[in-house]
Amino acid sequence: MSHPGLRLAVAGAAHPHVAYVLDELPLRTDVELVGISDPDPSLAARYGVPSYTGHRSLLDEQQPDVVVVAGIYADRGQVVVDALRAGANVLADKPLCTSLSDLDAIAVAADETRRLVSLLLEKRGYPETLAARELLDSGTLGALSLVAASGPHKLVRSSRPSWFLDRPTYGGVIGDLAVHDIDLVVWLSGAREGTVSAVGGTTHGAVLLRAGDVAATIEVSWLTPDAAPWHGDYRMRLTGTTGTAELLWARGKLDVETRDRPLWTAALPERRRPAAAALDAFVTGEEPEVGTADSLLATRIALLAQDSADRGGVVHRWAA
Repeated sequence: MSHPGLRLAVAGAAHPHVAYVLDELPLRTDVELVGISDPDPSLAARYGVPSYTGHRSLLDEQQPDVVVVAGIYADRGQVVVDALRAGANVLADKPLCTSLSDLDAIAVAADETRRLVSLLLEKRGYPETLAARELLDSGTLGALSLVAASGPHKLVRSSRPSWFLDRPTYGGVIGDLAVHDIDLVVWLSGAREGTVSAVGGTTHGAVLLRAGDVAATIEVSWLTPDAAPWHGDYRMRLTGTTGTAELLWARGKLDVETRDRPLWTAALPERRRPAAAALDAFVTGEEPEVGTADSLLATRIALLAQDSADRGGVVHRWAA
């Protein structure tokens, strides 16, 4: 008996973020996993689906509706292009790709095929982010003026595969980690143009982003000590013309203060599952909230920032 829902395939499972999508499968009857391509066949065996060593065989034989891309970072750009040209929409882990030339090829393929690309930018669905967005939308903070974000991560080098932090396969810490907060700055500000520059090295970096009238600093690293109680004490401070909000993601808090109200801790909504909304949209034939334009723009700014760091802090302009 044929499955009535979406045919979904996984092309590359090198990063555990692939679980964002796979964990959705037991919760749905409208999505069918039809195959996995990865050098390690164990994941396909676990899910009882065909295993492929290459993504092109997977695309040819299974003809999926949606392809999840979560392989080695430097391989992702070509996989995304091939999936789009095979007629599939793409749901990708970040980074979407590791070079601007790959990104340009993805943009062309998406435009020519009219297929969609959605990047798994899960910070948009965190309770603290959703509550902060409501504060901005309601005018509680006034006009957003400044953003200061910090994204330290725990490396635990012994647990990482050989390709991780190897520049040719990894692509760079800014292109990898800063894309989340870059997306949030653009999303929360509504900006359509700006500039970006950065400095950094193999394990750390700092980005200066202008998004319209908003100035943002974004610090990322793999320097959280192994003994720390969390993977990373991620946080973001929003400064508006009438109030401030500090998103303390690791601590599950949103602290707010305004001109007429002293510091309080805001009530938070439920956390959104990272892949749920995108799969809902693909099933109904709609574009996800994090659609092609947003996915490409956040990736482009992050890659421009990585290029800036590689070239000593040159300033790049960006536009939607």
